[in-house]
Amino acid sequence: MTVKNVVLILIVIAAVFSGCGAKDAKETAEKAALENEWLSFGEGIELAEKEKKPIVIDFYTSWCRWCKVMDEKTFSDSEVQSYLAEHFVSIRINAESRSDKFSFKGKQYSAVELTRSFGVKGFPSLAYLDREGGLITIVPGFVPKETFLPFLHYIQKECYKQQMTFEEFLKKKEECEE
Repeated sequence: MTVKNVVLILIVIAAVFSGCGAKDAKETAEKAALENEWLSFGEGIELAEKEKKPIVIDFYTSWCRWCKVMDEKTFSDSEVQSYLAEHFVSIRINAESRSDKFSFKGKQYSAVELTRSFGVKGFPSLAYLDREGGLITIVPGFVPKETFLPFLHYIQKECYKQQMTFEEFLKKKEECEE
């Protein structure tokens, strides 16, 4: 199985939990951003280049109910926070912002344009970029901690480069073949 198949399986899992619509999502997202030390896009890209770390980009909206659930159930977990801080650069983008401007790979984007350029179609969506800023995959929808942490391990260990599927990675107790 390829990374694409892994993403399809995660999409199915996410579909079970997907949906949006909560009035306090913006406040929750801002609170989570402070707790998780989310960076702006420009700061995050710069830091990732400097530290040679992979990137997780959280594309969210202020009205998305499952974005709020992701903040409360996944991103607020201390184990998730520690692992993200140690091994990744975490970026958060309000996908509907028309005022935020970003520069990426020599092009200028608004948040809406950047979101579209990544192929994001639903919220929340997580984009995973390698150490060089290349897109590995996009995972749409709510991802529980129990799936998110192993997937972070899979990305951080670069098992996808060995053509190992996420399912194989889990069966091998989160180890890649060498």
